[in-house]
Amino acid sequence: MSRPPRPEGVITRGTTAPNRLRRADRWIVSVHGPLLRRAERPLVVDLGFGASPVTTAELFGRLRVVHPRVEVVGIEIDPARVATAKPREREGLSFRLGGFELPVDRPPTLVRAFNVLRQYGEGEAWAAWERLCAGLAPDGVLVEGTCAETGRRASWVTLGARGADGTPTAGAGRSTGGGKGAGALRDTGRVQGADAVRGAGAVRGRRDPRPGGAEPRTVTLAAHLPTLSRPSDLAERLPKTLIHRNVPGERVHELLAAFDRAWAAAAPQSVFGPRQRWVTAVQLLARDHPVLTAPPYGGRARWRLGEVTLPWSAVAPDQISLIPSLRE
Repeated sequence: MSRPPRPEGVITRGTTAPNRLRRADRWIVSVHGPLLRRAERPLVVDLGFGASPVTTAELFGRLRVVHPRVEVVGIEIDPARVATAKPREREGLSFRLGGFELPVDRPPTLVRAFNVLRQYGEGEAWAAWERLCAGLAPDGVLVEGTCAETGRRASWVTLGARGADGTPTAGAGRSTGGGKGAGALRDTGRVQGADAVRGAGAVRGRRDPRPGGAEPRTVTLAAHLPTLSRPSDLAERLPKTLIHRNVPGERVHELLAAFDRAWAAAAPQSVFGPRQRWVTAVQLLARDHPVLTAPPYGGRARWRLGEVTLPWSAVAPDQISLIPSLRE
């Protein structure tokens, strides 16, 4: 009798806590809710749910409001964690053993993977993106990111399979401003969001042009504003593909430095509270960087939550090397 395939990946620390991922979940509901509603029976995967299934259960509850038939599957590489989660199963919510191979019965519409790639190298993280995007539904998306233990600081990237259209088109965001890589966003200064995300979000300098590979589209920074001293504090929570790129000469470093300057210039708005200061800083940043400024990606309603979303081109490294395999 043959053994089942070994799950792809390595065991993470598994730390988690209630509401740790609420910022990302709130963003997923707003931005990718239309994608889920278009599907008859959407499948969502929460990859690497950790020592407790609490954040998977929370995601399930939030997405059931979006679509009453959504199915959420929590996947963990540690059998003990899966066993711990099993008693929380109910109709539409299940847990199983697995890894980057995504052992589910159909391609998922959305995969959420948070704090999974922190212990991998940069090249391995790129390979994981490729592996996960290869398993998505044709219009599916991967939301991969990192957050603090309390969830107060976070960043994430939205990706799809190269050549696929998983970006919502209804009410899509606009971008104003320029900065590095903004040429794809300029059309008399404003470009509708779906086209902006697909065009300007294309990866720069990729050495792997295989069809069907991972296509990063947007990057989002999110913070609990009353505890934020400056935007560059979010650097420690950048995705693994960017965290070591926060050095002079890289786009992500220039973006965070510009955001800090905008934050300092917006200091007089502090008398009205940290939200107003953040909103003003984002508006100043948008003068020179391709901030997405209209719903669902941007606008005052999203910025007041302590978020800002840009096309991937605003932070994309010029040179990327992929590791061919994630197996031990």
